[in-house]
Amino acid sequence: MQANIVVLPGDGIGPEVTAAALSVLRTVARRYGHEFAFHEHDIGGIAIDKHGDPLPAATLAACQKADAVLLGAVGGPKWSDPNARIRPEQGLLALRKGLGLFANLRPVRPHPAALNASPIKPHLLTGVDIMVVRELTGGIYFGDKTRSADSASDLCSYSVDEIERVVRSAFRLARQRRGYLVSVDKANVLETSRLWRDVTARIGRDEFADVRLEHVLVDAMAMHLLSKPREYDVIVTENMFGDILTDEASMLAGSLGLLPSASLGDGKIGVYEPIHGSAPDIAGKGIANPYATILSCAMLLRHSLGLYDEADCIERAVDGALNAHAFTADLSSSGQHLSTDAAAQAVIEQMQAHCYVAELRD
Repeated sequence: MQANIVVLPGDGIGPEVTAAALSVLRTVARRYGHEFAFHEHDIGGIAIDKHGDPLPAATLAACQKADAVLLGAVGGPKWSDPNARIRPEQGLLALRKGLGLFANLRPVRPHPAALNASPIKPHLLTGVDIMVVRELTGGIYFGDKTRSADSASDLCSYSVDEIERVVRSAFRLARQRRGYLVSVDKANVLETSRLWRDVTARIGRDEFADVRLEHVLVDAMAMHLLSKPREYDVIVTENMFGDILTDEASMLAGSLGLLPSASLGDGKIGVYEPIHGSAPDIAGKGIANPYATILSCAMLLRHSLGLYDEADCIERAVDGALNAHAFTADLSSSGQHLSTDAAAQAVIEQMQAHCYVAELRD
């Protein structure tokens, strides 16, 4: 297969973790007989500095022509003024809008070897396997905003079409997994949540009667995620609730550095990125955890390129590296840890040892 992949390293540790992940993708291409062309472009703070725009037109155009997009992280202290007219995060929002990406998939599957890195008791984490589906292009983040000397407002709005498309994506995922979907809202207070609940219930009743559907208020869900996470399968929710709950869910895995994500729309193109931020305090030190970005590459191979065996290979290799205690600083309690590049190499070694590949078939 030939594939055109745009790489957006971004800011902070973004360039380090994307470089590590690209070494894994190059190994996949070489061993499975594919041709991946990588094209690097600017986004976020570095794009503001170089182009005056967090998402330059050339970056968006390249992404629109690509088969998939791999993104590192955006932001940092240099651009952290919340009152600034132009901010790095605007690049992410504009990219999602520009590519029509409305469903953000965030899997949470704590690895047995890393359970002690989580502040949650290990017995609560064994067997946890959750997929959170977050709506990406609607809600309060995109609503009209006003600001005066003594007041401010942010409009939260959703249309039926916006809710239907992301909810259907979540139902389809639940049908492929354990057949259980939880829809999270705040229907006891918010009109948008009441619409969300009504639309979700109708789609479940009319189109996915084989999937068990439950509605849970967001404040209750915030408690349940930590107290009984093993009970959940697929969770779907609106933009802001999903942003908050998935960061909370990262505590189940022990580190943001273990959690990948995929932002998808109706087509094959997607944006794949770790859920962590730019971590400016460790940028340039070579100690950032690349596993979330590497696992995001597995999602890229599966969802955008349809390379299921290759995606499975990466995920098994990360599992193998963690089983061998190839821990980066965020996962190690002993003071001994691997560098970013060494962690990526540990994954590559696992791939070379255990993945069935094209060169072995020749």
